[in-house]
Amino acid sequence: MISYKTEQGVNISDDEMRRHAEAFSQDVPHAGSQVEIASEALERLLPDAHVTLPTVRRIAGGAVYRCTKRVFDIVACSVALVVLAAPMAVIAVIIKRESSGPALYAQMREGKDGKPFKLYKFRSMRTDAEASGAQWAQDDDPRITAFGHVLRKTRMDELPQFWNVLRGDMSLVGPRPERPAFCAAFRERIDGWDQRTLVRPGITGYAQIHGGYDLLPKEKARLDIEYIENRSLLFDLKIMLSTLGVLKTGEGAR
Repeated sequence: MISYKTEQGVNISDDEMRRHAEAFSQDVPHAGSQVEIASEALERLLPDAHVTLPTVRRIAGGAVYRCTKRVFDIVACSVALVVLAAPMAVIAVIIKRESSGPALYAQMREGKDGKPFKLYKFRSMRTDAEASGAQWAQDDDPRITAFGHVLRKTRMDELPQFWNVLRGDMSLVGPRPERPAFCAAFRERIDGWDQRTLVRPGITGYAQIHGGYDLLPKEKARLDIEYIENRSLLFDLKIMLSTLGVLKTGEGAR
């Protein structure tokens, strides 16, 4: 029986959840962190020679907030993985039928305090999508498969990350984690970029409901800092409800 432990030491065990969730972490191909970034991607993402972000004045949210948030994450994601097990299996089958390659893959991201972890996603691109180097997704990206466009528009490609939340790598709400290769490039031109890792990253966040991929890294980072300084249970709830609205419109998706 697997035991999930909160930051405050609260243990929650669930055999049924382990059986469902482990199915999404076995035999998943891993996209390594040591990748070369395509030069055109850097030019688009870092138009400024140098940017300095505001310094985080405080990390909002005390012990009660952190404990409640973690328990909610575990309960909500446990229920979601059980309820969505069948639909996720159907998604995996469609991906496999549409194009060669795995339905799931793991990609290295930077988590809290910069600690790397494997983030799980449904594959929405061709397997050779980054043959020329790591790239930021664009509008009408030719690397995305037909069904991949549906997955990204509805954010269903992110569903396997409920398992990341259970593992403690992520939360439902927080700054969106980026790939180590991109973070290395961003911190060279954006002072204060690493402040985003002061809290646990999230599946959705304040930046995601204000543009997502439509924002430049410096713009996302400023919104993440605003979230860190003001986070609360009510703020998190507002972000989750706003995320539902974004899912309906597909705003900021690529």
